[in-house]
Amino acid sequence: MTELKRDIPQFYLTAPSPCPYIEGRHERKIFTHLVGERASAMNNVLSQSGFRRSQNIAYKPACENCQRCVSVRVCVHDFETSRSNQRVMRKNRDVIAVPCQAEPTSEQFSLFRKYLEARHGDGGMADMTALDYAMMVKDTYVTTSIVEYRERDPDSGITGTSSGRLLAVSLTDELEDGLSMVYSFFDPDQDRRSLGTFIILDHIARARLMGHIYVYLGYWVKGSQKMDYKARFLPQERLGANGWVRVEA
Repeated sequence: MTELKRDIPQFYLTAPSPCPYIEGRHERKIFTHLVGERASAMNNVLSQSGFRRSQNIAYKPACENCQRCVSVRVCVHDFETSRSNQRVMRKNRDVIAVPCQAEPTSEQFSLFRKYLEARHGDGGMADMTALDYAMMVKDTYVTTSIVEYRERDPDSGITGTSSGRLLAVSLTDELEDGLSMVYSFFDPDQDRRSLGTFIILDHIARARLMGHIYVYLGYWVKGSQKMDYKARFLPQERLGANGWVRVEA
């Protein structure tokens, strides 16, 4: 009986807190727990309804008088790399993507801290410890994995993997219809590489090879410098009051 209750979703509403994207605004979220044997199936359904995952929580903005947070997913099979995307790919020809089990490492955490301190020093994740990072990676019932992006080593052409320098990491869920990029981070000293863009391009290619039709990028907030980059990956679908709407330009 207890396990049955754990599989039935119950939704809750958070108290208002300062909005991280729009100054002077407050946000609220609706959330539920992703637990039990049905967690992955529930994550699929909720992701298609605009929810995002953090550890064993699925959440969605539920702000009064504001719908600025828009769920975005890239249409994988219709996506064509632009000239600027091709330049990013060339800059990272020496990088190899290494899929891994969702196991945290000290090397990942060191890069994670470096990224936070450089890019999000005043954000809600700024004080995360090694234990917090381990929980972010492992505290889930959902099918997930890590992709490490490393500089190629001399054996990469033979082994298909690398023990070279770690440049970026993505925590990624596999859904029924696509890949959901839960959280990614990269070396802030490697600006010339445009690693954030490179990670998304790699996930689009990866999803295409896996037969998926979408890459879920999370929330896009028009006018937010932190989120504007997501609008560049076209065509994409954005979730509105009447469902997912395709955007070409």
